Amino acid sequence: MKKLLNVYQSANSIDVALLITRVGIAILMLAHGLPKLEMLLSNDPVQFPALFGLSAAGALALTVFAEVLCSLLILAGLGTRLATIPLIITMLVAVFLVHSADPFAKQELGLLYLMPYTVLLLTGSGRYSLDYLLQQKVLKPAYARTLSI
Repeated sequence: MKKLLNVYQSANSIDVALLITRVGIAILMLAHGLPKLEMLLSNDPVQFPALFGLSAAGALALTVFAEVLCSLLILAGLGTRLATIPLIITMLVAVFLVHSADPFAKQELGLLYLMPYTVLLLTGSGRYSLDYLLQQKVLKPAYARTLSI
């Protein structure tokens, strides 16, 4: 019980929490993005809002980039902080432009997605990610060189 009330977390528990957050949010967003990818690749006319002077197909392509490609990057933990930026922008556009006139219940999902993306932007992907592995490969040789001097 004492451990449940402890406010200090170990580095490992934070890394596990970031892994769960990354994998969970990426899989959930892929469920939204894959149908949009199918819509983009089909020969049917695109049914999507045209925003910022873009055509409906252009806006859909940017949304698919964010929701599919960036979600896959977050899932792998590769360029996580950078990959969250298009998703944050997409969620802000969805909430404040596309669903601005809708009731809060329609806006709520975009706001809920926005929160873990903001956390991942601030924290990064954690130890259980490709970002961490790549950083170790880059830093390890530099550290070894400083020891030999």
